Amino acid sequence: MKTKDGAPDFNAELKLKGFKVYETDVNDKVGHSYSRKDFYKINISTGKFIFHYADKSFETDKTFLFFANPRVPYSCEVIAPTQNGYTCLFAEDFLKASDRSESLQQSPLFRIGGTPILQLNQEQKKYITSIFQRMLAEQNTNYAFKDELIRNHINLIIHEALKMEPSENLTKNRSASERITAVFLELLERQFPIENVNRPLTLKTAQDYASGLSVHVNYLNSAVKEVTGKSTTTHIGDRIAHEATALLQHTDWNVSDIAYALGFEYPTYFNNFFKKKTGQIPKAIRTAVHL
Repeated sequence: MKTKDGAPDFNAELKLKGFKVYETDVNDKVGHSYSRKDFYKINISTGKFIFHYADKSFETDKTFLFFANPRVPYSCEVIAPTQNGYTCLFAEDFLKASDRSESLQQSPLFRIGGTPILQLNQEQKKYITSIFQRMLAEQNTNYAFKDELIRNHINLIIHEALKMEPSENLTKNRSASERITAVFLELLERQFPIENVNRPLTLKTAQDYASGLSVHVNYLNSAVKEVTGKSTTTHIGDRIAHEATALLQHTDWNVSDIAYALGFEYPTYFNNFFKKKTGQIPKAIRTAVHL
């Protein structure tokens, strides 16, 4: 599968198979950036990079192993790459198909409070690289139990990483309040657009977001208020009201469906919320569109 410009369409392949392993290009000077995908990432690279992840920044100038959680925005500055690396993208459902894996969000490697960067020595680099190479070779075979074998390889990388000491080479990037606020706002935006009534909004309160970001709700509220001048709850409410307006204007869903999709237990709760936010009832928006 390829995109319009002829490049491999990794997202389409991931949706079909649940995983994708590929070799990364040393000549890509853009670096890694967060994008709207529901996949976990494990990457091995060599070079000088600065990763910005949650409220920390990690600087590395050797071979490192990076673990990315799809719920956490991150970016990476490429200072000086030295050679190719490997990346594995996978869905949590793919890894949990064996019923042996706990939630990845609870893993020290993937949760926000953990350390997603591990520096590798030469022996570790050689061993982890060999696992990626075996996954890459296996991906192209017709072996009947290929998925299970690749799951084993991914789990092996995770367990090897858990045995390593986390990197302590941390630097600050902006204030902690600015970083956690940026993560919150990106995580908020990730919940939208709502495209399916059967997949309703799950993060609805400040506590929901604080739990997802592994921080105390009071800390999140204080940081967001300090940086933006608005409360966490106000940001969430404003974004839900904006999405509600879009759904009323551009879909044929009834008001009850929209209320459910946006996480409201009863349509009356949604009506009261929407009127408080916009000064109008939902049906007024729907009626205006069809005049």
